[in-house]
Amino acid sequence: MLVDYHIHPDYSIDAKPHGINAYCRRAVALGLQEICFTPHFEVDPSRRHLDWFVRVEGRITPMDNLYWLNHYFEDIAKAKHKYSPMLKIKAGLEVGYEPGQEEVIKNIINAFPFDFVLGSIHCLEHIAISSQKECQQYFQGKDALEVCDAYYSQLDKAVEKGLFDGIAHLDLYRRYGQMLLGNDIKKCHTKFAEPVLEKMAEKNMALEINTSSRRRGLKQFHPSESLFQMAVKIGIKQFTIGSDAHELLDLGDGITEAKNFLKGYDFKPTTYKLRRAVE
Repeated sequence: MLVDYHIHPDYSIDAKPHGINAYCRRAVALGLQEICFTPHFEVDPSRRHLDWFVRVEGRITPMDNLYWLNHYFEDIAKAKHKYSPMLKIKAGLEVGYEPGQEEVIKNIINAFPFDFVLGSIHCLEHIAISSQKECQQYFQGKDALEVCDAYYSQLDKAVEKGLFDGIAHLDLYRRYGQMLLGNDIKKCHTKFAEPVLEKMAEKNMALEINTSSRRRGLKQFHPSESLFQMAVKIGIKQFTIGSDAHELLDLGDGITEAKNFLKGYDFKPTTYKLRRAVE
């Protein structure tokens, strides 16, 4: 079964204005059997002027005006009616975790019938390390140990709170940090990543195989294979696959390869319904 569990439709302001219907139509054409939409939800108050917006029918709307989520679920319902049984469509959310904003996150994810909620670390010190434009401001003057210490300390808090079903693009710092910090990043896994992965295993959280790294010039997925092997050894058993699509051409990118990668370790992609793994 081919699935893509990380898709940003037009609700995400950093995505191209391609709606849910367009993604579903392309998913059918690509032969995908199940997809999960994951519009961004950011909660860092200091970045309110940058991140706290969504696009609804072409209009930029404040993210904390939650009518957009009603609109989102209406879009999902229409798509399910139109594309069933050819395509299973799930309603997800990608939350950019920020310490201290747990109640905000909890209130949102408990108020709507999400199928899958991804947790992400996009920012450190309120700077987007996921952004090529911003990342150098954060990485400048830091070594790999400092970056990984900060990243996994924040991720540890996200995992500890138990708010999320899975963690997206685990070693996101490699996207631009590998170029800036070099291969020393690889030495940080045991010291900083291992205890976080252990907590994920205890909570039966999913680890995402994110294929977007290939589109940005990296040779391996997020996470890197050595980090994935550590996760398997520790006991993580749930794995999702996501293209992190921000435009139609990204949809399904690398999904077959990621599926085969998992198969090589005797795993298959995990899917979710109403925040429970589907057996």
